[in-house]
Amino acid sequence: MTPTDLTGTERAVLIVLMAESRPVANPELAALGPALDKPGRDKLNALGLIESERVKGRYVHELTDRGWALCRDIVAAGPPPRSTGPAKTLYTVLGALGRYLQRSEVSLAELFWPAEASEAETPEAETPETETPEDRVRVAYARLTPRPGGWVRLAELRAALEDPRGDVDTALTALSRAPGVSVIPEEDQKKLTPDDRAAAVMIGDRPKHLIAIEA
Repeated sequence: MTPTDLTGTERAVLIVLMAESRPVANPELAALGPALDKPGRDKLNALGLIESERVKGRYVHELTDRGWALCRDIVAAGPPPRSTGPAKTLYTVLGALGRYLQRSEVSLAELFWPAEASEAETPEAETPETETPEDRVRVAYARLTPRPGGWVRLAELRAALEDPRGDVDTALTALSRAPGVSVIPEEDQKKLTPDDRAAAVMIGDRPKHLIAIEA
């Protein structure tokens, strides 16, 4: 297993979990870095790099010992091919960090510690424990399109979610009434695959096959 076996997004997820050095729930992970969709979650778990547990309707992820070991390789590996400018900057900093760790003979686990709760943090100020199906649809959508407002097939969206079909249908119906969200039918019926037809949601009097969410 080497960093080249992972996508840039999968590497970034491991880096966030390394930096936080604690279990991180999906909504917080998406706020700190890239969102982790079902295919990515399944892959990282299958490779033994993270452990994911469903807690109160949302997934919580934590690095395994194997994940920590691969993070050390990621720190030294340099940016993935076709990296953007910000990603190259991140890996430049990680490279300097790797040189420091090598000189000081310090492990990543010794360097990164969970943040301690400040006196200002109270139970009332904590993030709510609930993540709704609508939230998960938005996160999955953001992972499937390179830009806000792009059209995503519902077949792709459903494949990236683990929620029961009825919950996703209800979420899509609710989102279709939200500002900046469009759920529409595919006008060219010849383009529809069997998966597209099976994934359609009935809103009004027509099945809908595509979704777009503006920023």
